[in-house]
Amino acid sequence: MNENPSVARARELVLTHGWNSTSFQIVNPGISRWFSSRGDAVVGYVSAAGTRVVAGAPVCSGERLSEVVEEFETDAQGAREDVCYFCAERRLEATVDGSPDHSKFLLGAQPIWRPTDWEGIIASHKSLRAQLNRARNKGVSVSEWPVEKARENELLHDCLHAWLDSKGLPPLHFMVEPETLRRLENRRIFVAEKQDQVVGFITLSPVVRRNGWLFEQFPHRPKAPNGTVELMVHTAMLALAKDGCGYATLGLSPLSKRADVRPYDNPLWLRATLAWLRKHGQRFYNFDGLDSFKSKLQPESWEPVFAVTNRPRVSLRTLYAIASAFSGNAPFRLLFGGLTKAAATELKWLREKATSD
Repeated sequence: MNENPSVARARELVLTHGWNSTSFQIVNPGISRWFSSRGDAVVGYVSAAGTRVVAGAPVCSGERLSEVVEEFETDAQGAREDVCYFCAERRLEATVDGSPDHSKFLLGAQPIWRPTDWEGIIASHKSLRAQLNRARNKGVSVSEWPVEKARENELLHDCLHAWLDSKGLPPLHFMVEPETLRRLENRRIFVAEKQDQVVGFITLSPVVRRNGWLFEQFPHRPKAPNGTVELMVHTAMLALAKDGCGYATLGLSPLSKRADVRPYDNPLWLRATLAWLRKHGQRFYNFDGLDSFKSKLQPESWEPVFAVTNRPRVSLRTLYAIASAFSGNAPFRLLFGGLTKAAATELKWLREKATSD
């Protein structure tokens, strides 16, 4: 299969220097890629609302990070664009810490496991074993599929779109791009089946410099048996442990407070906005449910995840740019679509209730 030269070049750099847990996502569809003048670094981003919203952080060696940040931001300035690194982790956060030209805010936290410890976690938590048994008793089995079988597989596509249709928002893109079944090279995929029907799958992306993997997405049918997702995670963790992997994460839990970090001096309006979003945004995105699910899998630690901008203060423009990146530069259309789906769901519920009465 012929690959876009930009994607192939980015893939090579990610498989050499990828440290951020989201680094491999820059090969996904819809991502623009900037390469350093030396050709030893790449940045994946989406231009939105006058801002380059970066997928994680620059992909380069640790000793080159500061220089690459400066070169990339200079290039963005030449194009009259700001920069926001979305899902930045400790390495980039430490690089710009104390800079008067940068600001940051905490997005949430991501759970971390050592796969080699997974069997011990399962052995010591009865509730987890019960969830695995629920799925098995309902006839669910999980296996790893080769890329050749999984790529563009209609059974996987059908499961993916059943999952997307059940969500409170229309499909998002950028760092939660759902259409990755065309670009599975160097990824791993674990599939849950019941009576020859695909009821769920998990895709994993490599985090090369930490000898680990990101559980990138885990679509499952709305009526999949209880414990299906847990059984997929379990099967994948055992496979990673067998391969000697030392790092695994299920990715960002937005607005999670589980990371042990000091509070940041965010402006009052930003603190109020994030608090409101956590309290009232459940109709569109189940922040608390996702955070609780990941916590029940007994992570060994939680890492803080940041948004870092090359402006002295975070602004409404920054938040608007982030929303635009995830919505394909149409945040208001995304909101309207979410409200429409919510209304349709409640109308369906009322009809079912009236019928049952």
